[in-house]
Amino acid sequence: MNRLLRVVVILLCFELGVLLVLAPWSTIWERNFFLDRYPGLIPVLLNSYLRGAVSGLGLLDIWIAATLLRRRKPTRPATS
Repeated sequence: MNRLLRVVVILLCFELGVLLVLAPWSTIWERNFFLDRYPGLIPVLLNSYLRGAVSGLGLLDIWIAATLLRRRKPTRPATS
């Protein structure tokens, strides 16, 4: 069960990271509920610095997934 949980966590981190990298630069980001409902958020949410910060969090999430994928548990030495 531990191995299955680890695989699920790695896939979730990777998928979330890719979503956070790509979403701020797509049309989904520019046309959403919050921009229609609260027009005062338009300058904040469409700011390139905020988009870059969200993409940076996505890259960090991908890096975490890669680190989890590379890290292995140390094997026990063989005893006689």
